[in-house]
Amino acid sequence: MRAERRFIEFIPEDERHGNPRSLFPMWFAVNLLLLTVVTGGLGVQAGLNLFWSLIGILLGNLVGGFFMATHSVQGPRLGVPQMIQSRAQFGVIGAVLPLVLVIIMYVGYGASNAVLAAQALSSETSISIEWGVVILSVISLVIAFYGHDLIHKVQRYLTILLGIIFIFVTVVAFQLDFPEGSWSPSQFELSAFLLVVGVSATWQLTYAPYIADYSRYLPQDTDSRKTFIYTYGGSVLSTTWMMTLGAILTVTLPQFLNNASLSLANLVGSGWAIIIFTAIILGSMGANVLNLYGAFMSITTVLETFVKLKSTIQTRFVLLLICSVISTALAVFGSANFMTNFLNLILLLSYTLFPWTTINLVDFFLLRHGNYNINALFDRNGEYGKYNWKALISYLIAVVCEIPFLNTTIYQGPIAKGLNGIDLAWIVALVVPGILYYYLMKEEIQVEFDSKSM
Repeated sequence: MRAERRFIEFIPEDERHGNPRSLFPMWFAVNLLLLTVVTGGLGVQAGLNLFWSLIGILLGNLVGGFFMATHSVQGPRLGVPQMIQSRAQFGVIGAVLPLVLVIIMYVGYGASNAVLAAQALSSETSISIEWGVVILSVISLVIAFYGHDLIHKVQRYLTILLGIIFIFVTVVAFQLDFPEGSWSPSQFELSAFLLVVGVSATWQLTYAPYIADYSRYLPQDTDSRKTFIYTYGGSVLSTTWMMTLGAILTVTLPQFLNNASLSLANLVGSGWAIIIFTAIILGSMGANVLNLYGAFMSITTVLETFVKLKSTIQTRFVLLLICSVISTALAVFGSANFMTNFLNLILLLSYTLFPWTTINLVDFFLLRHGNYNINALFDRNGEYGKYNWKALISYLIAVVCEIPFLNTTIYQGPIAKGLNGIDLAWIVALVVPGILYYYLMKEEIQVEFDSKSM
């Protein structure tokens, strides 16, 4: 297989290929992670019973998945990476702001996933966690280097392999003894329920900055409904499944969250433990390939804003290597406490990306209706300009409006505190910037279209 030739430029129609069905395994496999399972247990840990935990998990994924999958529709239509398209809203230089936040998120999640995978590898071999991180990072680097088509192929195989393993784990989990009241709809805790909904929706929304990267090679006339359905179905189904499994195991195994990987291995028995650890390693590595590829695309976009890059194999390798070394170093040299604090920071930063999601979708679907000048996305002096202050102001106002509603381990806002820890920041982030941006830009974009039609 030949390495991907394209960087962040437009994909010509004669290079487009594939079917929207390929998006289902792409977004199904990426959620078959130990981290997804652990996340599903947070509601139970917060005092919610199993019935309402599962309702919250389902609702949050259905809502968050809608925004996430809607971005996927942009890929075939525009043929450029997700964050390049943001230049139409924020300006060519202005788009660097959300890009920097996205890069930090990729590197942080990449380091965290590498540690989880290396811990599982170390549990079954004599390889240290540090060397495990290095080995798995090299494998991820090779896959990301070959790029788009190989990533899709790997995700298809992981969907089958990890799907079979987790079906087995799920069957075993349902045979455990459930505490009394687990399925009772009467035991409802509002704050814990909204926590589960928010965490589940947030999980889906964090994919938004790179989701179109994996649909941009599809033919331009690809049915948008199919693109949406296969993306939405793959991600929502797998995430809901893994989080449900996590909630069940947290209810039935009180110490599950203390050491999730070991608990899973003990659940299936020592003879099958190696299968569980293999699943953890492969799932984390598969997700890390996407983090590395996304970091590469984002760093390339930032650099290309100021310097024209040559789309060569050598340039591709160097940029990917830089991303990999940073993430690997963070995982190897960061203490456990540092990694925990850094991951909390990444989760907090993810809230700053939600206003970007709304602005991007409002611009694409409600204002410009998918009609963009692709060449202008790469021209600082083009029609989208260096900065779009209306978009930047809408974005910054939305971030400020979120602050009182935040409830994180790093910071708790006064409104969240007054609501007993209920975090509504993600809802604010999805509503406020869209309204502001729509009314600030509506007249300007209409004039822009009228001048083009004359």
